[in-house]
Amino acid sequence: MKKNKQNKDNSSPSTSPQLLITSKTVFLWFITIGMLLIATGTVMPLLMQNGDNDLFKYVYSGGAIMLLIGRLFTSYKGNNIRLKRLYRIESWSAIFFCVAVFFMFYEGAGARDWLAFTLAGGAIQIYTSIMIPRTIAKNDKR
Repeated sequence: MKKNKQNKDNSSPSTSPQLLITSKTVFLWFITIGMLLIATGTVMPLLMQNGDNDLFKYVYSGGAIMLLIGRLFTSYKGNNIRLKRLYRIESWSAIFFCVAVFFMFYEGAGARDWLAFTLAGGAIQIYTSIMIPRTIAKNDKR
């Protein structure tokens, strides 16, 4: 009888595994929505005929900030050095997107500048999205 009471006292909501999974899920949603907003902000100037509309800058900026927050709070906690490196590289893609936001609002920059950083961030994102599952699969085989 004492053991049941002791187990109930030791389980606090701040250390429950369910709470940790929920917070990680929230940041994964941040990443997903951020990537969708970045894609939308990139395509908007192509679809809009009115050149004076700067709405795409704010959509892209919101996506870049959400992606950066999501990447900062979903780091790799394991011991595999290769996976740590890949997750760190993946975080750099969010930084590239934030630099692209800077060039969107900077008066002296042209469209090439923010598009170049968007392409660089996208290339890193594609590379890590292929290599992380491959590395995990290789580790599972061992």
